[in-house]
Amino acid sequence: MPTAYLTRVVDFTATHRFPDQPDFAGATADHSHLYKCEVTVKGRFDPARGGVMSLKALDTLLRREIVARFDGRHINEDIATFATGTWLATGESVAVYLWERIIEAGLPTGVALHRVRVQEGSNLYSEYYGEP
Repeated sequence: MPTAYLTRVVDFTATHRFPDQPDFAGATADHSHLYKCEVTVKGRFDPARGGVMSLKALDTLLRREIVARFDGRHINEDIATFATGTWLATGESVAVYLWERIIEAGLPTGVALHRVRVQEGSNLYSEYYGEP
């Protein structure tokens, strides 16, 4: 069977704050973004399973591990896992955190997480492909 890729997109709105440093040029106040998170899994294409994996199963996993965890929350204050709870350095840490959440939640046998992309704006996004 051929290897196939399945990408799903989920949106969430969250607030975050950068540290008060010159690198962040005035973006240190709390501000909110509509994030688009793309998650790509890969595995053998299996018609009996409906493709790489069940869309319902993947959607349920993404709603639980991404949308429920982030939507309407303040990343720095509510989700202290990112740092000390005082600031989030970059969107890169969100992509890595989501990767770890999805891996911990578990994917079906034979399905691997391929990529997590978190887009904060039209020209700003972070991608994580895991460790080589």
